[in-house]
Amino acid sequence: MNTLSLVLWMTAFSILACGVVSTGRAAAEPPTAPELLRSKRPLVIAHRGYSAVAPENSIPSFQRALAAGADLIELDYYHSKDGIPVVVHDGSLDRTTDAVQRWGGSKHKPGDYTVAQLKELQTGLWFKPPYPDAPFPTLRDAIEVIQKGSVTLIERKGGDAATCVKLLREQGLINRVVVQAFDWRYLRDFRALDQAQVLAALGPPYSRDGKRLTDSEKALNASWLDEIKSMGAQVAAWNSQVDKTAVRAAHRRGLKVWVYTINDEATAHRLLDAGVDGIITDNPALLWKCLAMRR
Repeated sequence: MNTLSLVLWMTAFSILACGVVSTGRAAAEPPTAPELLRSKRPLVIAHRGYSAVAPENSIPSFQRALAAGADLIELDYYHSKDGIPVVVHDGSLDRTTDAVQRWGGSKHKPGDYTVAQLKELQTGLWFKPPYPDAPFPTLRDAIEVIQKGSVTLIERKGGDAATCVKLLREQGLINRVVVQAFDWRYLRDFRALDQAQVLAALGPPYSRDGKRLTDSEKALNASWLDEIKSMGAQVAAWNSQVDKTAVRAAHRRGLKVWVYTINDEATAHRLLDAGVDGIITDNPALLWKCLAMRR
C-alpha cells in the first residue's frame, strides 16, 4: 500500500472510529465559533486544508479536509495588488504556484498582482502527485467551500484588519469563522473594529520589547496569557512548548489553547494529556486516530 492510500485509509477508518460521518457533517449546519469553543473534546484542525494529501491552501485540500471531518480548516491570506484577500502561505508565489513557469523570473509577491492575474495561476502542479486543476483561490472562494461543512480558521499573513472585518460582515460570517494572526497589533486593530468575533493569538512572538526571545521565553506561560487576554482574544494558538501548567493557567483566564503543527502521535498524545483544546495538523486522520485510541 503506497503512502497516499495509507493516509486515505486512515482517514476513513479513524473518522468512523470517532463516530464522525463526513457526508452527514457536510449536510449539517456547521457550528458557530463560540459553539466550537465550548466543545467537550479537543478540536481537530486541518492545517492549510488536508495538506498531507493535497496541495496546501488549495480548493482540493479544503475539500479533502471537509471529507475528513475536520472541525476547523485553516488557511493563510495576503492582499492582492487591488486589495483583495487571496489564499497563500508564503510571501512569494514561487513555491506553491506556477508563477515562475508562467511569468518567468522569481520572487513573485501576491501584492504585486491583481486578482485577475493571480487567478491565472495553478496551485497544485508542484505537489506529488500533481493536481492539474487547482486554481488560485481568493479568501472568499475558500470560505465558500469550507463553510459548507466546517469552520474556516483564517490566518492573516498580510493586510489590514478593516478589510477582513468588512468581508466577514458582508458575508454574514462574524463568529461563523475564527481569525488568527502572529501580529498581535492586527488582532488589537480587529478587536477595536469588532467586539464579537472570536480571535486567536498565534505565538510565540519572535521578539518582545525589541529583544529576541530565547527558547525558554517562548514557552506558553502566565505572562503571555495575560497579554492575550488583555487584547480580547479567546484562544492562545501556540507551538508545542505547552504543558499542563500553562493549559490550566489559560483555562483559569477563560482562554482556550490550540497547538500547531503536530504530525506525530507521540507529541499529539503528550499535548492531549496536557489538556489542550485543539491541535492543528497536516493530517487530520492522525488526530482522529489519536482521539479514537484514547476513547
